Amino acid sequence: MSAVDHSGAPVQAPAAPALRSAGRIGHAAAGLVGLALLLALWWGATDLLAAEGSFARRFSPVAALPALAALIAGPDLWVHVAVSLRRVLIGLGLALLAGVPLGLLIGASRLAEAALAPAFQFLRMISPLSWMPIAVLVLGVGDAPICFLLAFAAVWPILLSTAAGVRQLNPHWLLLSRSLAATGWETLLRIILPGVLGHVLTGLRLAIGTSWIVLVPCEMLGVQAGLGYFILDTRDRLAYEQLMAVVLVIGVIGFALDGAARALIRRLAPGA
Repeated sequence: MSAVDHSGAPVQAPAAPALRSAGRIGHAAAGLVGLALLLALWWGATDLLAAEGSFARRFSPVAALPALAALIAGPDLWVHVAVSLRRVLIGLGLALLAGVPLGLLIGASRLAEAALAPAFQFLRMISPLSWMPIAVLVLGVGDAPICFLLAFAAVWPILLSTAAGVRQLNPHWLLLSRSLAATGWETLLRIILPGVLGHVLTGLRLAIGTSWIVLVPCEMLGVQAGLGYFILDTRDRLAYEQLMAVVLVIGVIGFALDGAARALIRRLAPGA
């Protein structure tokens, strides 16, 4: 039953915030249990199931976690992380510059969709890694081919999500803008872009995951810095505990990037 104040009006108990807080705590606890189980499986596969002196034991968490702590304390890891993040940001920026306008065009025009959609679907089905030799031949060795490949991988979820957002716009909004004699730019800036923002951010989140997955093989194109290069370097030095530590760093940063994208969606487009 609800409590009653001095005026006789019912007062609702603040149970909903407490329930939401308890739900978030339970969700976080379940996530930690899942991560602990994953760590236990890793340890069991390399330390319990693997034979004594086998090659698999070199990848054990017993060796990788201390190596991770040493890398975090040193400067080298952070240089590679900064280089990789810069490349991903450039690739995502290029993908946004290309994907959002093309998505708006395809979503708004049936003729443009008929003309461009088959070509885009064809290109989308080609793995970005297939372009690696061509990218190096055309753009040379360095950041340029890596950023191109990351942009190529990231543009498709942004483009398709933006086009889907345009098609799902409430047509009454567009009719209202016409009735108010809004210009094309005013309609775009005040109706269309706010209306598709949630879809664009969702596409961006997918693009971040795709770019982060493609990044490591792209950074094996002969560059001298980046997490992909660092993995090759640890392999060549036979530092397998550091190799596994870098793999953990890649997973943690990717998880953090996805969490940041989800937080951005909740803040800017709660209904997405």
